[in-house]
Amino acid sequence: MKGVVDILLVEPNPGDTRLFTENFRDAKLLNTIHSVTDGESALEFVHQRGDYEDAPQPDIILLEPQLPGQSGMEVLAELNDEPALCEIPVVVLTSSEAGEEIVKNHGLEADCYIRKPVAPGEFVEFVQSLEEFWFAIVRDPAEVD
Repeated sequence: MKGVVDILLVEPNPGDTRLFTENFRDAKLLNTIHSVTDGESALEFVHQRGDYEDAPQPDIILLEPQLPGQSGMEVLAELNDEPALCEIPVVVLTSSEAGEEIVKNHGLEADCYIRKPVAPGEFVEFVQSLEEFWFAIVRDPAEVD
């Protein structure tokens, strides 16, 4: 089983990106965070094209729906439409319950919705819930009959 989790963070706000990176590091999660700021770059990353041809296939995608250019909805739709990519778990980061409804109203479904934290304490809870989500979907092949 792979020890390090490759996380693709799709987040246009540099402050939020820094907060994610620092908090994941502080939580001592075994992961590598790759961040992009828009939908086009996210799709280039997962398709391993252009500047990202040497990028690893992400194990999980954290997706902010409100992106410049190609929206998070369009990214999610493309991921869901491609057999090679639809297996990658997508966590939609919302700032409110309305954000989750917007995604669902577009006829799309993510694997999980997590409200963006605002306070450092909430961020720790967020990281823990993400870790629990990850371990719930990733199993050691040796443990499966």
